[in-house]
Amino acid sequence: MSHTPAQPDTSTETDASAASPFVEVDTHAGRVRGQWRPTTRHAGDASGGRGAERSAAFLGLPFAEAPVGELRFAAPVPKAPWAGVRDALEFAPTAQRGDPGVTLIPEPSIEGDSTLNVNVFTPSPERPADGAEGLPVLVWIHGGGYFAGSPASPWYDGRNFNRDGVVTVTISYRLGFDGFGWIDGAPSNRGIRDWLLALEWVQQNIAAFGGDPARVTIAGQSAGGGAVLTLLGMEAAQRLFHGVYAISGATADVTPERAEALARRIAAQLGVEPTLAGFSSVSEERLLDAQKAATALDPSALNEVLDEGLGLGPTIDGELLHRSTVDSLAAGVGAGKPLVLGATDDEFAMALMDAPKILRFVPKSMLVKKSGLTKAQVRPYLAANRDVSKHGNARLLGRLITDRMFKVPMLRVVAARARLDDAAGTWLYRFAWPSGTFGFAEHCLDVPFFFDCLDGPAMVPLAGPNPPQALADELHAGAVAFVATGDPGEAWPRWSDASRATRVYDTPTTVADDGYASVRPLL
Repeated sequence: MSHTPAQPDTSTETDASAASPFVEVDTHAGRVRGQWRPTTRHAGDASGGRGAERSAAFLGLPFAEAPVGELRFAAPVPKAPWAGVRDALEFAPTAQRGDPGVTLIPEPSIEGDSTLNVNVFTPSPERPADGAEGLPVLVWIHGGGYFAGSPASPWYDGRNFNRDGVVTVTISYRLGFDGFGWIDGAPSNRGIRDWLLALEWVQQNIAAFGGDPARVTIAGQSAGGGAVLTLLGMEAAQRLFHGVYAISGATADVTPERAEALARRIAAQLGVEPTLAGFSSVSEERLLDAQKAATALDPSALNEVLDEGLGLGPTIDGELLHRSTVDSLAAGVGAGKPLVLGATDDEFAMALMDAPKILRFVPKSMLVKKSGLTKAQVRPYLAANRDVSKHGNARLLGRLITDRMFKVPMLRVVAARARLDDAAGTWLYRFAWPSGTFGFAEHCLDVPFFFDCLDGPAMVPLAGPNPPQALADELHAGAVAFVATGDPGEAWPRWSDASRATRVYDTPTTVADDGYASVRPLL
């Protein structure tokens, strides 16, 4: 990935197409009708003022048949061709049902069966001329703990990446037990198979929307960040993308034993056998209720969750996933593909906002030891985190949970890549700017900066009033550069064992020699 960022060429548009609010494109399955919209422009946009004035949105394009009936727990089946022109003007049904209330990102649920779809946002919805290079492509996989989330979020709208010459695709996938639960007689990792088929759809169709299938970057946040790291470590996925941007990546790497044990508990609760026939006899609503009950977090089992991850998510099945993500990367899978990854400083501190009174009188050494640290780790960890512990025990515990759940696995990924001396490069960042609402950099805070959508809805509950546009300009510009060229820019050195260079997104942004030094006592 060593390309110069391209700007969309709209000079060939006819007067008629410019006047129409609609635009049509031929996909492999049939013709689709999208809609033109204006792009957002401001003084600091990543295009330097040269970006597209408008872009086109194609919403709810099915890449697979609806996963219902006999297809409910099957591998996804490519969408059959249709006749005529299919409207792509509204978001399609989502796998998320209702509002689980697990994030501060607005992620609406949409009723319906055809939940396996993509949304395409493009500044140039026409196939490049023979021999011409298409635009770079960003494919976004939403988060939500592998059981929630929606590709229809207004924050995930690709118009600002379009403004800067990047075609953007958001994809849906089966969630929770439907997507990842162990079922005797059904294919494993159905949610992963959905990701793979969606990426196949991109390879087959994105040129028709002006994109370059040879320049696809996959990106995601939280479970979506874990998803793109999982794909980076998966042999079967390598030809489907060319770079990875993982935001707060939470890998699952569920063992087959743990997956089966959870499935048997859910089946027993439902009064059915843990088989394809047994689970197929249960309604979606009943299965979802049983899933919620079986996966409810028990505070006394927090260390188990931190050590082993959530019970639902990508499973080491011996077919798609042969080993943990870190082990796969250490074995060289994904080598040659550039990677950006990082986390916010205090991902899960907001979960303990109501706990200060309970934790106030617990000695800090006892608090961190009870939270899974060994005796040898306690003193160096407390010394390395004096800056956060002065804000109280709740913040300290939130930082420790953040470090164990997000930062330790992330640093192990970085170390695995470094041992390979991978020429493609790895870039590490910290998002440290404190939210005007919470006073620290919490989970999801960096997402609207990545998409440059600080003018979007529901921003104040997450970021407070007037979040810094200059910081969004900087973070978004680095993302655009990475998608376009495989390098986020000269101001951001690659990570290596020697330098451990870390870009710290704050006001101002800096580059630290070792931005995650406070986590090293846990490694």
